Order: sequence, then structure tokens, then C-alpha cells
Amino acid sequence: MSDADASPTVQTDIEQQLLDNSVVYCGVDEAGAGPLCGDVVAAAVILDPDQPIPELTDSKKLTEKKRERLFDEIREKAIDYCIARATVEEIDRINILNARMLAMSRAIDGLQENCQHALIDGNKLPELTMDATAIIKGDALVAAISAASVLAKVQRDREMIKLDALYPEYGFAKHKGYGTKAHLEALAEHGPCEIHRRSYAPVKKLL
Repeated sequence: MSDADASPTVQTDIEQQLLDNSVVYCGVDEAGAGPLCGDVVAAAVILDPDQPIPELTDSKKLTEKKRERLFDEIREKAIDYCIARATVEEIDRINILNARMLAMSRAIDGLQENCQHALIDGNKLPELTMDATAIIKGDALVAAISAASVLAKVQRDREMIKLDALYPEYGFAKHKGYGTKAHLEALAEHGPCEIHRRSYAPVKKLL
């Protein structure tokens, strides 16, 4: 199956193996590694196999309106979910890779259901007390990871919109903190604010 044909409605080998052995698993993903500001947000989701959500896919391929609708549907139908984060301060202190891992491990730790295996988007695993599998492009292949990507993305976008009201000069509501031309121009004019990541080059050079 090519990436273009990949669909989270098709069980991957690892999912089928877990299901065949009655292993409870969660999907895990994060949002916000690339932006110049704000927390990195992660989610862990245990989906209910008896309540499928057919429209799930990589959150980046969905419209904002559809992500918002799926956000509510996932929370309503999932057996369990948790949204967690690593802060701007933690990103600057331990670097974004470690902060992403930290946010994901916090999301998994926050699940109330007894989860036995974590399916993680990407090629690296956070430190966990359970078995885990890294799946490259997992957000387009595994429904539970797709669900996690939607929760993390929508939660972070909503937070950036709220922060736009506190720091209107940067345009966070439009670019969500990514290094767009408008954001970089605002940075150059106003300098970094409290939520900018000091360790990121475009911000660091202005300090």
C-alpha cells in the first residue's frame, strides 16, 4: 500500500496483533514542534472498536472545521483520552525533541484506563513503563494515532487563538505560532514575548 492509499480504517499488522491478543492500546501524537512559540501539546487516545470514527486521518489533511467536529466526536466515543503538554520553558531547557517525548509520556500517564501498549507517531519512543511501537506516518495509518493528532492539534490551535488576545501584535490566531513571513516581521518589530521559544534560531537572534 502506498502512502497515498494509506487509510487508518485498515488495521495495521501491529494493531491486528494487539487486537487478536486482547491488548488494550492507545494511539499517541503531538502538535506544535515547529512553531516559534507556545507549548507542545500531546494526546493519547484509546478508541472504542465498537464505535468507529470513519473520517479519521492525519489532522494536517483535515479542514479546521472537520478537525473541530472530530475533536468532539473523539472525546465522546473514545474509551479514554488524555491531553498533556510540555511548556515553553521545558522546550528551551531540554530541547524540542525531548519536550515532545515528555509531553507524550505525560499524555499516556494521564490515561485512566489500564493501557498495555502505546502506538506512537514517528520513529522515536518516549520513556514509558509499558510496551510501545513507533510507527512512521502513524497518524495516517492508525486510527487511534489519527485521533490523538486531532485532539493535540485542535487543543493547541485553540490555545494559540486565546493567546492572540493577549499578544495581538503577533497574529497568533492566524499562523498559530509558525514562522510565517507575517510572524517573523512582527517578531522583528516587537521582539519576542513571554511565550516565544528562546532556543529557536529566529527568536534567539533577536534576544
